Amino acid sequence: MPMSSAHSHPVAASARELIVAHGGRVTRTRIAVIETLQRSAHPLSHDEIGAALDAAGIVHDRVTLYRALEWLVEQGIAQRIAGGERAWRFEIRREDTHRHAHFHCDRCGQIVCLEDVPAAPSPALPAGFEFDRAELVLHGACADCGLQRIKDGAR
Repeated sequence: MPMSSAHSHPVAASARELIVAHGGRVTRTRIAVIETLQRSAHPLSHDEIGAALDAAGIVHDRVTLYRALEWLVEQGIAQRIAGGERAWRFEIRREDTHRHAHFHCDRCGQIVCLEDVPAAPSPALPAGFEFDRAELVLHGACADCGLQRIKDGAR
């Protein structure tokens, strides 16, 4: 399976392959979480992931799910995005070199990936500092909430 860089995971790898490639213990919860994130078109909250696992009949508890998500983020398999109401959202990292911005609707809470908007340029840092990553989250109203606002007469 090809690797996109030394710190990234195999491109288009199965959940099991991703876990093994990072030296992790293969568990049903980790596999289910990765597969849920791989299928999602947008970042998911802990509760949304939990609901997807429930719907699939995957027995889990909140702590196990938190630990699985933390491990995936630590390994670079998933990334955490700041959501509204102090809730993190998670998405699978497709490639180390592909980083994009997100749009957070302040009305409904939806977070959308903006694939054509880079997350942020590498900043000029003082000597000795090492840049790891930057996150760009734009805030406003999504198309549906914007249309509702117009219908309600608020501008």
